[in-house]
Amino acid sequence: MNSSLSRIARVLLLTVGLATAGVTAAQQGAQSPTPQKVESVNIMDVGRAPNATSQAAVEAGKNQPGNNAPIWRAVNSETINYVSIPGAENGVLIQKTGQEWRLIRNGVITVYGAWLLTFVFCAIVAVFILKGSIKLHEPMSGKKIQRFTLLERITHWTMAFTFVALALTGILILWGKYFLLPLMGPGLYGPFLLACKNIHNFVGPAFTVSILVFFILFVRRNLPEQGDWEWVKGLGGLLTGKHIPANFFNPGEKMLFWVLLVILGSIVSASGWVLNMIVPFIQIEYFRGTMQIANIIHNVGSILMVAMALGHMYIGSIGMQGSLDGMRTGNCDETWAKEHHQRWYNKLGKG
Repeated sequence: MNSSLSRIARVLLLTVGLATAGVTAAQQGAQSPTPQKVESVNIMDVGRAPNATSQAAVEAGKNQPGNNAPIWRAVNSETINYVSIPGAENGVLIQKTGQEWRLIRNGVITVYGAWLLTFVFCAIVAVFILKGSIKLHEPMSGKKIQRFTLLERITHWTMAFTFVALALTGILILWGKYFLLPLMGPGLYGPFLLACKNIHNFVGPAFTVSILVFFILFVRRNLPEQGDWEWVKGLGGLLTGKHIPANFFNPGEKMLFWVLLVILGSIVSASGWVLNMIVPFIQIEYFRGTMQIANIIHNVGSILMVAMALGHMYIGSIGMQGSLDGMRTGNCDETWAKEHHQRWYNKLGKG
């Protein structure tokens, strides 16, 4: 009897202990926070509602399904984000000024540049048809005077040939897609234009060197001097019909030297070296904005150079009798020297 009561007491105590433990565990479980659910994020929804709750995002999705305008607005904001690829500008997905550069290049420069070159070319053709080559007033004497040295002629023709190569390839790069692409097709036009670009890039530095050498050789003879103003006032005789004496170079040639060669040549060369990313002695960050500005400057300066050079090429070849002889052979006829550069002719003791 006593043993039976003892077993019943032990069972009751065990039952009470288990019940107490269960109640305690239940209370602790109710007090502990529920783990938050890990939710995936759709990258296209980033920026749609920056501070919105999940419910607000759901409602926005219901009201405007598929509206990704906010994310593209953020992409187009030029915000610098993190990327693992090295590069100062790689964190910007879309550069807005790139579109502005494209509009300037393909709109203003391409359109007005084409009109300018067309006008200059047509004007030269019209002058040649109406007036023809400017003849000497007296026949050639047959007596020659040294006009240019061998070094001066080599420098001039190096500059001339590199300029022509740059002008032709530059015209093809800027306007080739309008008239060559339809004829050649993309398969042939692409490699052809790439070859033009490589020629342009490699010939450019040679053109710059020839400009520097030419400047050193001829700068002294292109400085302003007494008597130039009289030539300028009469536009070299165009207004009066009377020949105005000039020195080794007349003021028109001096203007061409300073504007075409020194100013525009320096601008085009400097911007070209930036585009080629070969600027020496100066640390430059070749950012996209820098390259776009350099490209605009390079295009404008090059078009102006070509426009002025067309006039020089015409006068120096078929536009004036005897003009090409000096740079072709190094010598000019005495009659030509007397008519076009009388002051220089007199200094030689010929007058």
